[in-house]
Amino acid sequence: QVQLVESGGGLLQAGASLRLSCTASGRPFSSYARGWFRQAPGKEREFVAAITWSGGSTYYADSVKGRFTISRDNAENTMYLQMNSLKPEDTAVYYCAAHRDRGRAVVAGSAYDYWGQGTQVTVSS
Repeated sequence: QVQLVESGGGLLQAGASLRLSCTASGRPFSSYARGWFRQAPGKEREFVAAITWSGGSTYYADSVKGRFTISRDNAENTMYLQMNSLKPEDTAVYYCAAHRDRGRAVVAGSAYDYWGQGTQVTVSS
């Protein structure tokens, strides 16, 4: 069992930067690949970024490529999402997730086994 807790959300203006954190407890952090997803009001959850257990492979949604960076620190049991040049359309609840196929950076939310409770990011224009 893995417990995930996101933090770092907030209210910002367009163009600002923010870093989200996802801290894990339970089974060894390095046993899982990780991902970030988001869900805006009235919209379906969408993939944002994913990273393998070692951090050696990452994958991004086109909408955030070049602006967001996913990373992880296995010694600290923490994953990060650095978000730069934020836009109003980035407003959403952001969720971190984990899945057991640790060598793959997976896009599909259905493949993930564990989810955090989410943290709100609001970007004003």
